[in-house]
Amino acid sequence: MRLSSYFMPTLKENPSEAQIVSHRLMLRAGMVRQASAGIYSWLPLGFKVLKRIEQIVREEQDASGAQELLMPTIQAADLWKESGRYDDYGKEMLRIVDRHEREMLYGPTNEELITDIVRHSMKSWRDVPKNLYHIQWKFRDEVRPRFGVMRGREFLMKDAYSFDLTKEAARHSYNKMFAAYLRTFARMGLKAIPMRADTGPIGGDMSHEFIILADTGESQVYCHRDIVDFDVLGSAVDFDDVAALQGIVDRWTAPYAATDEKHDIEAFAAIPADKRIEARGIEVGHIFYFGAKYSKPLGAMIARPDGELVPVEMGSYGIGVSRLVGAIIEASHDERGIVWPEAVAPFKVGLIDLRPADAACAAAADRIDGALRAAGVEVLHDDRDDSPGAKFATMDLIGLPWQLVVGPRGLAQGVVELKQRRTGERQELSIESALARLTLR
Repeated sequence: MRLSSYFMPTLKENPSEAQIVSHRLMLRAGMVRQASAGIYSWLPLGFKVLKRIEQIVREEQDASGAQELLMPTIQAADLWKESGRYDDYGKEMLRIVDRHEREMLYGPTNEELITDIVRHSMKSWRDVPKNLYHIQWKFRDEVRPRFGVMRGREFLMKDAYSFDLTKEAARHSYNKMFAAYLRTFARMGLKAIPMRADTGPIGGDMSHEFIILADTGESQVYCHRDIVDFDVLGSAVDFDDVAALQGIVDRWTAPYAATDEKHDIEAFAAIPADKRIEARGIEVGHIFYFGAKYSKPLGAMIARPDGELVPVEMGSYGIGVSRLVGAIIEASHDERGIVWPEAVAPFKVGLIDLRPADAACAAAADRIDGALRAAGVEVLHDDRDDSPGAKFATMDLIGLPWQLVVGPRGLAQGVVELKQRRTGERQELSIESALARLTLR
Protein backbone atom coordinates (compact mmCIF):
# COMPACT_ATOMS: atom_id res chain seq x y z
CA MET A 1 0.00 0.00 0.00
CA ARG A 2 1.36 3.39 -1.01
CA LEU A 3 1.12 5.96 1.74
CA SER A 4 0.44 8.70 -0.81
CA SER A 5 -2.94 7.08 -1.50
CA TYR A 6 -3.63 5.58 1.96
CA PHE A 7 -6.22 7.25 4.19
CA MET A 8 -4.26 7.92 7.38
CA PRO A 9 -5.02 11.42 8.71
CA THR A 10 -2.23 11.85 11.27
CA LEU A 11 -1.97 14.71 13.75
CA LYS A 12 1.25 16.48 14.77
CA GLU A 13 0.01 17.71 18.15
CA ASN A 14 -1.55 15.85 21.06
CA PRO A 15 -5.35 16.30 21.06
CA SER A 16 -6.49 18.18 24.16
CA GLU A 17 -9.30 15.72 24.91
CA ALA A 18 -6.98 12.70 25.11
CA GLN A 19 -5.97 11.91 28.70
CA ILE A 20 -3.98 8.70 28.31
CA VAL A 21 -1.23 7.53 25.97
CA SER A 22 -3.28 5.10 23.90
CA HIS A 23 -6.01 7.66 23.20
CA ARG A 24 -3.44 10.30 22.19
CA LEU A 25 -1.51 7.95 19.93
CA MET A 26 -4.57 6.42 18.29
CA LEU A 27 -5.84 9.87 17.38
CA ARG A 28 -2.42 11.11 16.25
CA ALA A 29 -1.76 7.99 14.17
CA GLY A 30 -5.09 8.35 12.36
CA MET A 31 -6.46 5.07 13.71
CA VAL A 32 -9.81 6.36 15.01
CA ARG A 33 -11.96 9.47 15.06
CA GLN A 34 -14.63 10.25 17.62
CA ALA A 35 -18.20 10.22 16.28
CA SER A 36 -19.80 11.14 19.62
CA ALA A 37 -18.94 10.68 23.29
CA GLY A 38 -17.48 7.21 23.73
CA ILE A 39 -18.24 6.16 20.13
CA TYR A 40 -15.53 5.96 17.45
CA SER A 41 -15.12 5.43 13.73
CA TRP A 42 -12.30 3.00 13.01
CA LEU A 43 -10.15 4.31 10.17
CA PRO A 44 -8.12 1.96 7.91
CA LEU A 45 -4.98 1.73 10.07
CA GLY A 46 -6.92 1.14 13.28
CA PHE A 47 -9.33 -1.24 11.59
CA LYS A 48 -6.45 -3.43 10.37
CA VAL A 49 -5.17 -3.77 13.95
CA LEU A 50 -8.69 -4.51 15.16
CA LYS A 51 -9.06 -7.31 12.59
CA ARG A 52 -5.65 -8.78 13.50
CA ILE A 53 -6.66 -8.99 17.15
CA GLU A 54 -10.06 -10.40 16.24
CA GLN A 55 -8.44 -13.14 14.16
CA ILE A 56 -6.11 -14.23 16.97
CA VAL A 57 -9.08 -14.38 19.33
CA ARG A 58 -11.04 -16.43 16.77
CA GLU A 59 -8.20 -18.89 16.16
CA GLU A 60 -7.72 -19.61 19.84
CA GLN A 61 -11.46 -19.97 20.46
CA ASP A 62 -11.71 -22.40 17.57
CA ALA A 63 -8.67 -24.36 18.84
CA SER A 64 -10.39 -24.81 22.21
CA GLY A 65 -13.44 -26.35 20.53
CA ALA A 66 -15.72 -23.31 20.71
CA GLN A 67 -18.04 -22.71 17.75
CA GLU A 68 -18.72 -19.31 16.23
CA LEU A 69 -22.17 -17.87 15.59
CA LEU A 70 -23.56 -14.35 15.46
CA MET A 71 -26.38 -12.95 17.56
CA PRO A 72 -28.19 -9.64 16.97
CA THR A 73 -27.23 -6.41 18.70
CA ILE A 74 -30.88 -5.55 19.48
CA GLN A 75 -32.60 -7.86 21.97
CA ALA A 76 -36.15 -8.21 23.29
CA ALA A 77 -36.62 -6.79 26.78
CA ASP A 78 -38.91 -9.72 27.62
CA LEU A 79 -35.93 -12.08 27.86
CA TRP A 80 -34.20 -9.84 30.36
CA LYS A 81 -37.38 -9.50 32.39
CA GLU A 82 -37.67 -13.28 32.41
CA SER A 83 -34.14 -13.63 33.80
CA GLY A 84 -34.73 -10.86 36.35
CA ARG A 85 -31.92 -8.61 35.08
CA TYR A 86 -33.88 -6.00 33.17
CA ASP A 87 -34.45 -3.70 36.14
CA ASP A 88 -31.24 -4.65 37.91
CA TYR A 89 -28.79 -3.79 35.12
CA GLY A 90 -29.13 -0.03 35.55
CA LYS A 91 -28.81 2.98 33.28
CA GLU A 92 -25.87 1.51 31.34
CA MET A 93 -28.47 -0.46 29.37
CA LEU A 94 -29.84 1.50 26.41
CA ARG A 95 -33.58 0.77 26.35
CA ILE A 96 -35.58 1.21 23.14
CA VAL A 97 -39.25 1.09 22.17
CA ASP A 98 -39.87 0.07 18.56
CA ARG A 99 -42.71 1.27 16.30
CA HIS A 100 -44.96 -1.54 17.59
CA GLU A 101 -44.46 -0.34 21.17
CA ARG A 102 -42.37 -3.40 22.01
CA GLU A 103 -39.63 -2.85 24.56
CA MET A 104 -36.19 -3.62 23.14
CA LEU A 105 -32.61 -2.97 24.20
CA TYR A 106 -29.17 -2.58 22.68
CA GLY A 107 -27.40 -5.61 24.08
CA PRO A 108 -24.62 -5.01 26.59
CA THR A 109 -24.09 -8.79 26.84
CA ASN A 110 -25.81 -11.95 25.60
CA GLU A 111 -26.47 -14.41 28.45
CA GLU A 112 -30.24 -14.19 28.05
CA LEU A 113 -30.28 -14.45 24.27
CA ILE A 114 -27.91 -17.43 24.07
CA THR A 115 -29.87 -19.19 26.82
CA ASP A 116 -33.06 -18.66 24.83
CA ILE A 117 -31.40 -20.23 21.78
CA VAL A 118 -30.21 -23.20 23.83
CA ARG A 119 -33.51 -23.84 25.62
CA HIS A 120 -35.17 -24.35 22.23
CA SER A 121 -32.30 -26.40 20.78
CA MET A 122 -30.71 -28.58 23.47
CA LYS A 123 -32.90 -31.15 25.18
CA SER A 124 -30.64 -34.06 26.12
CA TRP A 125 -27.35 -34.81 27.83
CA ARG A 126 -26.19 -35.89 24.35
CA ASP A 127 -26.39 -32.25 23.21
CA VAL A 128 -23.69 -31.06 25.63
CA PRO A 129 -20.98 -29.97 26.14
CA LYS A 130 -21.12 -26.96 23.83
CA ASN A 131 -19.32 -23.64 23.78
CA LEU A 132 -20.78 -21.00 21.46
CA TYR A 133 -19.14 -17.63 20.83
CA HIS A 134 -19.46 -14.56 18.68
CA ILE A 135 -17.55 -11.33 18.05
CA GLN A 136 -20.03 -8.48 18.09
CA TRP A 137 -20.41 -4.75 18.70
CA LYS A 138 -22.06 -3.97 22.03
CA PHE A 139 -23.25 -0.84 23.79
CA ARG A 140 -23.13 0.23 27.43
CA ASP A 141 -24.20 3.77 28.20
CA GLU A 142 -21.26 4.76 30.39
CA VAL A 143 -22.02 7.85 32.45
CA ARG A 144 -18.49 9.18 31.81
CA PRO A 145 -16.95 7.58 28.71
CA ARG A 146 -13.24 8.35 28.69
CA PHE A 147 -9.81 7.10 27.73
CA GLY A 148 -10.77 6.58 24.08
CA VAL A 149 -11.51 2.97 23.16
CA MET A 150 -10.46 1.84 26.63
CA ARG A 151 -13.74 2.93 28.16
CA GLY A 152 -16.13 3.77 25.38
CA ARG A 153 -19.84 3.23 25.06
CA GLU A 154 -19.72 1.15 21.88
CA PHE A 155 -17.15 -1.62 21.76
CA LEU A 156 -16.27 -4.86 19.96
CA MET A 157 -16.36 -7.89 22.21
CA LYS A 158 -15.88 -11.62 21.98
CA ASP A 159 -18.31 -13.36 24.27
CA ALA A 160 -18.56 -17.14 24.61
CA TYR A 161 -21.04 -19.27 26.54
CA SER A 162 -20.52 -22.84 27.70
CA PHE A 163 -23.24 -25.42 28.39
CA ASP A 164 -22.70 -28.60 30.40
CA LEU A 165 -24.65 -31.28 32.22
CA THR A 166 -22.71 -31.23 35.51
CA LYS A 167 -20.69 -28.82 37.61
CA GLU A 168 -17.60 -30.94 37.02
CA ALA A 169 -18.01 -30.74 33.26
CA ALA A 170 -18.69 -27.00 33.52
CA ARG A 171 -15.43 -26.57 35.41
CA HIS A 172 -13.60 -28.25 32.54
CA SER A 173 -15.24 -25.83 30.09
CA TYR A 174 -14.12 -22.97 32.34
CA ASN A 175 -10.57 -24.34 32.35
CA LYS A 176 -10.57 -24.55 28.55
CA MET A 177 -11.31 -20.85 28.33
CA PHE A 178 -8.75 -20.08 31.04
CA ALA A 179 -6.00 -21.75 28.97
CA ALA A 180 -7.29 -20.31 25.68
CA TYR A 181 -7.16 -16.81 27.15
CA LEU A 182 -3.57 -17.22 28.30
CA ARG A 183 -2.59 -18.26 24.77
CA THR A 184 -4.66 -15.51 23.13
CA PHE A 185 -3.00 -12.67 24.99
CA ALA A 186 0.49 -14.19 24.77
CA ARG A 187 0.16 -14.35 20.99
CA MET A 188 -0.51 -10.61 21.01
CA GLY A 189 2.72 -9.97 22.90
CA LEU A 190 0.96 -9.39 26.21
CA LYS A 191 1.54 -10.88 29.64
CA ALA A 192 -1.99 -11.21 30.99
CA ILE A 193 -2.27 -12.30 34.62
CA PRO A 194 -5.42 -14.16 35.72
CA MET A 195 -6.69 -12.67 38.97
CA ARG A 196 -9.54 -13.61 41.25
CA ALA A 197 -12.24 -11.04 40.71
CA ASP A 198 -15.73 -9.93 41.59
CA THR A 199 -18.44 -11.29 39.29
CA GLY A 200 -20.35 -7.99 39.05
CA PRO A 201 -23.69 -7.87 37.19
CA ILE A 202 -22.96 -11.14 35.34
CA GLY A 203 -23.20 -13.12 38.60
CA GLY A 204 -21.83 -16.52 39.57
CA ASP A 205 -19.43 -17.95 42.12
CA MET A 206 -16.16 -18.30 40.18
CA SER A 207 -14.52 -15.59 38.14
CA HIS A 208 -11.11 -14.48 36.88
CA GLU A 209 -10.08 -11.24 35.24
CA PHE A 210 -7.12 -11.25 32.89
CA ILE A 211 -5.09 -8.15 33.68
CA ILE A 212 -2.09 -6.57 31.98
CA LEU A 213 0.04 -4.26 34.10
CA ALA A 214 -0.02 -0.61 33.03
CA ASP A 215 0.33 2.68 34.87
CA THR A 216 -2.96 3.93 33.44
CA GLY A 217 -4.95 0.86 34.47
CA GLU A 218 -8.32 1.36 36.14
CA SER A 219 -7.77 -1.44 38.70
CA GLN A 220 -5.40 -1.73 41.60
CA VAL A 221 -3.80 -5.17 41.41
CA TYR A 222 -1.61 -7.30 43.62
CA CYS A 223 0.36 -10.37 42.56
CA HIS A 224 3.39 -12.57 43.15
CA ARG A 225 6.30 -11.66 40.88
CA ASP A 226 6.87 -15.28 39.80
CA ILE A 227 3.63 -15.33 37.82
CA VAL A 228 4.93 -12.64 35.48
CA ASP A 229 7.71 -14.99 34.34
CA PHE A 230 5.49 -18.00 33.55
CA ASP A 231 5.76 -19.27 29.96
CA VAL A 232 2.55 -19.64 27.95
CA LEU A 233 3.38 -20.64 24.39
CA GLY A 234 6.28 -23.02 25.12
CA SER A 235 4.10 -26.12 24.91
CA ALA A 236 0.86 -27.11 23.19
CA VAL A 237 -2.42 -27.42 25.08
CA ASP A 238 -4.59 -30.54 24.87
CA PHE A 239 -8.04 -29.13 25.53
CA ASP A 240 -9.51 -32.62 25.95
CA ASP A 241 -7.08 -33.66 28.71
CA VAL A 242 -9.01 -32.82 31.89
CA ALA A 243 -6.12 -33.42 34.29
CA ALA A 244 -3.51 -31.56 32.24
CA LEU A 245 -5.82 -28.59 31.77
CA GLN A 246 -6.56 -28.47 35.49
CA GLY A 247 -2.81 -28.53 36.06
CA ILE A 248 -2.38 -25.42 33.90
CA VAL A 249 -5.08 -23.60 35.85
CA ASP A 250 -3.62 -24.72 39.21
CA ARG A 251 -0.16 -23.50 38.25
CA TRP A 252 -1.42 -20.05 37.27
CA THR A 253 -3.74 -19.64 40.25
CA ALA A 254 -1.37 -20.93 42.94
CA PRO A 255 0.67 -17.68 43.21
CA TYR A 256 -1.17 -14.78 44.78
CA ALA A 257 -2.95 -12.54 42.24
CA ALA A 258 -6.08 -10.46 42.88
CA THR A 259 -7.78 -7.22 42.02
CA ASP A 260 -8.58 -4.77 44.79
CA GLU A 261 -12.14 -6.19 45.17
CA LYS A 262 -10.71 -9.60 46.17
CA HIS A 263 -7.47 -8.46 47.78
CA ASP A 264 -6.40 -10.28 50.96
CA ILE A 265 -4.03 -7.97 52.82
CA GLU A 266 -2.67 -10.67 55.13
CA ALA A 267 -2.04 -13.18 52.36
CA PHE A 268 -0.25 -10.55 50.28
CA ALA A 269 1.87 -9.47 53.27
CA ALA A 270 3.05 -13.06 53.69
CA ILE A 271 4.80 -12.94 50.30
CA PRO A 272 8.51 -11.96 50.50
CA ALA A 273 8.84 -8.23 49.93
CA ASP A 274 10.98 -8.64 46.79
CA LYS A 275 8.31 -10.88 45.27
CA ARG A 276 5.36 -8.52 45.73
CA ILE A 277 3.96 -6.53 42.82
CA GLU A 278 1.48 -3.77 43.62
CA ALA A 279 0.47 -1.90 40.49
CA ARG A 280 -2.29 -0.67 38.24
CA GLY A 281 -3.75 -2.97 35.63
CA ILE A 282 -6.01 -3.05 32.58
CA GLU A 283 -8.66 -5.74 32.28
CA VAL A 284 -8.58 -7.36 28.82
CA GLY A 285 -10.69 -10.45 29.51
CA HIS A 286 -13.09 -11.84 32.10
CA ILE A 287 -14.42 -15.38 32.58
CA PHE A 288 -17.32 -16.51 34.76
CA TYR A 289 -18.91 -19.73 35.94
CA PHE A 290 -22.47 -19.14 37.13
CA GLY A 291 -24.16 -22.54 36.97
CA ALA A 292 -27.93 -22.28 36.61
CA LYS A 293 -28.24 -18.52 37.19
CA TYR A 294 -29.79 -18.02 33.73
CA SER A 295 -30.82 -21.52 32.67
CA LYS A 296 -33.10 -22.04 35.66
CA PRO A 297 -35.29 -18.89 35.34
CA LEU A 298 -35.31 -19.19 31.55
CA GLY A 299 -36.14 -22.90 31.60
CA ALA A 300 -33.09 -24.21 29.72
CA MET A 301 -33.46 -27.80 30.90
CA ILE A 302 -31.78 -30.94 29.58
CA ALA A 303 -32.50 -34.58 30.33
CA ARG A 304 -29.89 -36.61 32.18
CA PRO A 305 -29.28 -40.24 31.11
CA ASP A 306 -31.84 -41.34 33.73
CA GLY A 307 -34.43 -39.00 32.22
CA GLU A 308 -34.44 -36.39 35.00
CA LEU A 309 -34.65 -32.81 33.72
CA VAL A 310 -31.99 -30.47 35.15
CA PRO A 311 -31.00 -26.88 34.32
CA VAL A 312 -27.95 -26.69 32.09
CA GLU A 313 -24.72 -25.55 33.78
CA MET A 314 -23.35 -22.38 32.19
CA GLY A 315 -20.36 -20.08 32.04
CA SER A 316 -19.56 -16.95 30.05
CA TYR A 317 -16.26 -15.65 28.76
CA GLY A 318 -15.53 -12.17 27.44
CA ILE A 319 -12.60 -10.51 25.67
CA GLY A 320 -12.62 -6.79 24.87
CA VAL A 321 -11.41 -6.89 21.27
CA SER A 322 -11.53 -3.13 20.62
CA ARG A 323 -10.30 -2.41 24.15
CA LEU A 324 -7.23 -4.56 23.42
CA VAL A 325 -6.07 -2.10 20.77
CA GLY A 326 -5.71 0.58 23.42
CA ALA A 327 -4.36 -1.84 26.02
CA ILE A 328 -1.57 -3.04 23.72
CA ILE A 329 -0.53 0.55 23.05
CA GLU A 330 -0.52 1.30 26.79
CA ALA A 331 1.80 -1.68 27.27
CA SER A 332 3.96 -1.07 24.18
CA HIS A 333 4.96 2.49 23.28
CA ASP A 334 7.80 4.94 23.70
CA GLU A 335 8.27 8.71 23.46
CA ARG A 336 8.09 8.60 19.65
CA GLY A 337 4.91 6.61 19.30
CA ILE A 338 3.40 3.14 19.17
CA VAL A 339 5.54 -0.02 19.16
CA TRP A 340 3.34 -2.79 17.74
CA PRO A 341 4.01 -6.45 18.50
CA GLU A 342 4.43 -8.06 15.11
CA ALA A 343 1.36 -10.30 15.44
CA VAL A 344 -1.06 -7.36 15.60
CA ALA A 345 0.78 -4.69 13.57
CA PRO A 346 -1.26 -3.21 10.71
CA PHE A 347 1.73 -3.68 8.38
CA LYS A 348 4.93 -5.57 9.04
CA VAL A 349 7.23 -3.19 7.14
CA GLY A 350 7.33 0.54 6.62
CA LEU A 351 9.22 1.11 3.37
CA ILE A 352 10.63 4.64 3.29
CA ASP A 353 11.70 6.08 -0.05
CA LEU A 354 13.75 9.12 0.95
CA ARG A 355 13.73 10.62 -2.56
CA PRO A 356 10.83 9.35 -4.73
CA ALA A 357 11.72 11.91 -7.43
CA ASP A 358 15.03 10.09 -7.94
CA ALA A 359 14.50 7.40 -10.58
CA ALA A 360 16.95 4.96 -8.98
CA CYS A 361 15.34 5.32 -5.55
CA ALA A 362 11.83 4.93 -6.93
CA ALA A 363 12.81 1.84 -8.95
CA ALA A 364 14.54 0.20 -5.97
CA ALA A 365 11.63 0.95 -3.63
CA ASP A 366 9.14 -0.41 -6.13
CA ARG A 367 11.20 -3.59 -6.56
CA ILE A 368 11.41 -4.09 -2.80
CA ASP A 369 7.70 -3.39 -2.39
CA GLY A 370 6.80 -5.95 -5.05
CA ALA A 371 9.15 -8.62 -3.66
CA LEU A 372 7.82 -8.26 -0.12
CA ARG A 373 4.19 -8.36 -1.24
CA ALA A 374 4.91 -11.42 -3.39
CA ALA A 375 6.28 -13.12 -0.28
CA GLY A 376 3.11 -12.31 1.66
CA VAL A 377 4.62 -9.47 3.69
CA GLU A 378 2.34 -6.46 4.12
CA VAL A 379 4.13 -3.19 3.35
CA LEU A 380 3.25 0.46 3.84
CA HIS A 381 5.32 2.24 1.18
CA ASP A 382 6.02 5.89 1.99
CA ASP A 383 6.32 7.38 -1.47
CA ARG A 384 5.23 10.88 -0.43
CA ASP A 385 7.09 13.99 -1.48
CA ASP A 386 8.03 14.94 2.06
CA SER A 387 11.16 15.48 4.12
CA PRO A 388 13.10 12.49 5.51
CA GLY A 389 12.47 13.76 9.04
CA ALA A 390 8.72 13.82 8.51
CA LYS A 391 8.79 10.31 7.07
CA PHE A 392 10.82 8.92 9.96
CA ALA A 393 8.50 10.62 12.47
CA THR A 394 5.41 9.16 10.81
CA MET A 395 6.82 5.64 10.81
CA ASP A 396 7.88 5.89 14.44
CA LEU A 397 4.44 7.23 15.35
CA ILE A 398 2.48 4.40 13.76
CA GLY A 399 4.90 1.83 15.16
CA LEU A 400 5.37 -0.75 12.40
CA PRO A 401 7.84 -3.46 13.52
CA TRP A 402 10.36 -2.85 10.70
CA GLN A 403 11.47 0.19 8.73
CA LEU A 404 13.35 -0.26 5.46
CA VAL A 405 14.97 2.94 4.24
CA VAL A 406 15.92 3.48 0.58
CA GLY A 407 18.05 6.56 -0.19
CA PRO A 408 20.42 7.72 -2.96
CA ARG A 409 23.51 7.64 -0.77
CA GLY A 410 22.90 4.06 0.35
CA LEU A 411 22.00 2.84 -3.12
CA ALA A 412 25.28 4.28 -4.43
CA GLN A 413 26.99 1.91 -1.98
CA GLY A 414 24.63 -0.96 -2.77
CA VAL A 415 22.85 -0.96 0.58
CA VAL A 416 19.57 -0.05 2.27
CA GLU A 417 18.98 0.52 5.97
CA LEU A 418 16.86 -1.86 8.06
CA LYS A 419 15.63 -0.61 11.42
CA GLN A 420 13.81 -2.60 14.09
CA ARG A 421 11.27 -0.29 15.73
CA ARG A 422 11.26 -1.96 19.15
CA THR A 423 15.01 -1.93 19.76
CA GLY A 424 16.06 0.90 17.45
CA GLU A 425 18.79 -1.38 16.02
CA ARG A 426 19.87 -0.35 12.52
CA GLN A 427 21.75 -2.34 9.90
CA GLU A 428 23.00 -1.55 6.43
CA LEU A 429 22.32 -4.51 4.16
CA SER A 430 22.13 -5.31 0.49
CA ILE A 431 18.60 -5.31 -0.88
CA GLU A 432 18.70 -9.11 -1.18
CA SER A 433 19.86 -9.55 2.42
CA ALA A 434 17.21 -7.15 3.70
CA LEU A 435 14.50 -9.00 1.78
CA ALA A 436 15.74 -12.31 3.17
CA ARG A 437 15.62 -10.98 6.73
CA LEU A 438 12.07 -9.75 6.33
CA THR A 439 10.64 -12.70 4.43
CA LEU A 440 12.19 -15.49 6.51
CA ARG A 441 10.91 -14.18 9.86
